[in-house]
Amino acid sequence: MGVGEAVRRRERYFEEEGGRAWENDGVASLQLSKYHGLGNDFLVLVDLLDCHRLGPSAVRRLCDRRRGVGADGLIRVLAGRDGAAVAMELHNADGSLAETSGNGLRCLAQAVREAGAVVGTDFVISTPAGPRPVSVGPGQSPGEVIVRVDMGVPQVGPDQSQPGQGRRRTVGMGNPHLVLIGAELGPQLGGTDPDGLGGAELAALGPRLQAGHPNGINIELVTVGPEPGQLTMGIWERGVGETLACGTGSVAAAAAARAWGLVGERVLVNNPGGPLEVDLSGPTAVLTGPSQQVATILVDLL
Repeated sequence: MGVGEAVRRRERYFEEEGGRAWENDGVASLQLSKYHGLGNDFLVLVDLLDCHRLGPSAVRRLCDRRRGVGADGLIRVLAGRDGAAVAMELHNADGSLAETSGNGLRCLAQAVREAGAVVGTDFVISTPAGPRPVSVGPGQSPGEVIVRVDMGVPQVGPDQSQPGQGRRRTVGMGNPHLVLIGAELGPQLGGTDPDGLGGAELAALGPRLQAGHPNGINIELVTVGPEPGQLTMGIWERGVGETLACGTGSVAAAAAARAWGLVGERVLVNNPGGPLEVDLSGPTAVLTGPSQQVATILVDLL
């Protein structure tokens, strides 16, 4: 095989699950980067030319923690439009599409900066939930950055609380959230040690709470504290399950708690993976937190 033929073979596209990926000596190869925001981890595929359209089964294989690379989701980065530098296409670990992710936006922002796909530290990311301006700053450890994200206006729904069952309300963040505070579905939520918000209780409650929402919903089980101006929460994400952090969920929890008069305009939300800062003092909510680079990976799609 001549050099020219080898190059042509490597550059040939093939159809894979309704889309295209690179073919490398007969095997489809993708270069992915892995990032996490407080343990909420994503595979990032920078695809500004729209060459690598992955179907649900390919996403499930890649996100599988035992049989694939492993992640809570996969982000395909596309060319931006209408003033946005880039666009987010977000896939949950089960292969379904999602509208947006606060942690995913921070990871995407770091990824495109490191890939040289954007210029400067301040730019706009287009999402199905709307444009999301971001600002990227230095982190406190190697491979880490701190990203400030304008999350838009939280759509706080009416109070659905019932006597003796704790507080409940929905919040729209471009994606749907159900925020619960107190004794909603069992004594483990009523004034419990924050460490009790995960594990078996969350795994049992999450699917049961989602059952009333045919299109799925993200669930935040919240306690107030441990310090003034703080919340602590466990998370059950649609299409994923229990996660270590949720950016949109942190904003949803803060907005709901503020509507109940439990916190002020600036809230520290303690996720299982660490704290996120939420600022509700302006016309839109602002989320600030870290993104950490993990690895760059060349994956063969067999």
